[in-house]
Amino acid sequence: MTTPQQIRAKLAALEPESLEILDESEKHVGHEGAKGGGGHYRLTIVSRRFAGKPVQARHRMVYDALGAMMKNEIHALAIKAYAPDEI
Repeated sequence: MTTPQQIRAKLAALEPESLEILDESEKHVGHEGAKGGGGHYRLTIVSRRFAGKPVQARHRMVYDALGAMMKNEIHALAIKAYAPDEI
């Protein structure tokens, strides 16, 4: 399973209505984090579970869902997290 597939599987716990994962790792070849094997990703997620929560709480929910991937497979993650009524 590729890292984007693993990310998608882990984030299923947040019941996303839409989920876009962009792998930007190639842009960071030679970067210190890339040398250790961690990729760079851009994530846009829409979930009802984000409704009424501030940005920091939404990001924490994403980090919690990804768990250990944030220490190994993912070096950098740019997150846009929305509730459905914000789109």
